[in-house]
Amino acid sequence: AGGAYVPLDPSYPPDRLHLMTEDAGIRILLSGARHCETLSSYGGTVMNLEEAHPVTSGIDVGRQDVAGSPEAPAYVIYTSGSTGRPKGVCVPHRAITRLVMQTNYIALGPSDIVAHVSNCAFDAATFEIWGALLNGARLVVLGQEVVLSPEDFAGALRREKVSTLFLTTALFNQMAHLRPEAFRTVRNLLFGGEAVDPECVRSVIRAGRPERLLHVYGPTENTTFTSWYPVEDVAEDAVTVPIGRPVSNTKIYLLDRFGNPVPVGVAGEIHTGGDGLARGYLNRAELTMERFIPDPFGAGPGSLLYKTGDIARYRKDGNIEFLGRQDNQIKLRGFRVELEEIEAALGAHQAVQSVVVVARQDRPGDAYLVAYVVQRQHVTTEALREFLGKSLPPYMVPSFFVYLDSLPLTPNGKVDRMALPAPEPFTRASEDVFAPPRTSVEKAVSAIWSDLLGITQIGIKDNFFALGGHSLLATRVIARIGHVFRIDIPLRSLFEVPTVEGLSALIEAVSEDVHTGGPHDGTMGRCVTGEI
Repeated sequence: AGGAYVPLDPSYPPDRLHLMTEDAGIRILLSGARHCETLSSYGGTVMNLEEAHPVTSGIDVGRQDVAGSPEAPAYVIYTSGSTGRPKGVCVPHRAITRLVMQTNYIALGPSDIVAHVSNCAFDAATFEIWGALLNGARLVVLGQEVVLSPEDFAGALRREKVSTLFLTTALFNQMAHLRPEAFRTVRNLLFGGEAVDPECVRSVIRAGRPERLLHVYGPTENTTFTSWYPVEDVAEDAVTVPIGRPVSNTKIYLLDRFGNPVPVGVAGEIHTGGDGLARGYLNRAELTMERFIPDPFGAGPGSLLYKTGDIARYRKDGNIEFLGRQDNQIKLRGFRVELEEIEAALGAHQAVQSVVVVARQDRPGDAYLVAYVVQRQHVTTEALREFLGKSLPPYMVPSFFVYLDSLPLTPNGKVDRMALPAPEPFTRASEDVFAPPRTSVEKAVSAIWSDLLGITQIGIKDNFFALGGHSLLATRVIARIGHVFRIDIPLRSLFEVPTVEGLSALIEAVSEDVHTGGPHDGTMGRCVTGEI
């Protein structure tokens, strides 16, 4: 029809969704009925896809003589922004076809079954959706509750005969820990988005590797994947896995701060170009000019390179090895996060004098956010969480808040991030009363939380997510509960009853049903979700 689409995650706060719809100038919004209320502030036309009448009803579309152009925008996807507001990356049609058609890293066709497991607002969905639909393959949509349950996810991959699958590194690591054999039947398994743990890759290989295991890399501004590396084996002394070489119709240069190519073994910033390059940032001309620069090595006028901010080096075999970032941007469970955006949101609270947010990873594969706050006046952590929840998606709300009298500084006056203290083990506020576990079930649940969260003392009133838990840790909790109590409860249970007391009561009720012949589906230890 000649338009472009903007994916909106309904779990985002209404204020953030409003900002995105306003910034993109969305004229028509398509939604399911249950999300229409969330989008009540939107002033344009809302089409409820569950209503019986045609979605075009009431819209004067006129005659559309659309001249398809490779340069025309196909979609705008919003990523975290360092200025405190998200920025829209405008991706053209040529970039999508370059990603999934006639490329060197994968060949999709009508016999393929591609799993759609990514969040719709995450650019990996571009590979999943259009990789399937533009090549005649079948697209299988797997819901978040299935994906975050290793047992259910492994079963779905077998049942649906999934041949092609992309996972964020965090999700790949989790499956490698809990169900490394789950990928035996997959033909193409791609993973990437964060620093990789070689041991997790070795676990998958040992348990029965997929036919092709690919480590991929790429920023949203170069349309999902920029480079790829076929993983055959991982040496025992390896500390990382390369990101490989460019995908087809893609250019990669490693340049020093003067714009000169670096030799083998020397670190340089990744600059990328080619047909996957985005048109720039929507309504952000100055930022576009800053990050999309003229290509000094280009074949013709108008050729551009994107400055990724990622640091890498060439290995002797010609493959590229990712080293880190040169700024405060991170990848957290697959999502790109600008720490400055969180700092700006926290700094807007009247009780906050100054703040720094960092990502820590005390255990491999378990990254989390910590906010270091200097207060202007007393404020509780719960109040700050609630404040951030009004403007930031859940994955951007820090797991821990550390309160300091002042931020440590380097001799040149900048914040010394290396001197920021690790979060102290969880301590209860003096006004909180500790309620110890009473029953054997509560004691077992408390012990599971204690082990996974690294907190010694957990009471029955404590909230799992307030203690630093997140969705991937939640799946480990549910897996441990299934092993200990020989029952199967859905992942959403922990989100609905996130206290030891509430979860224990649910476990007791489900266990009684299972062992007394109450409502369950007939398989040992597995309850029907609708009966809980």
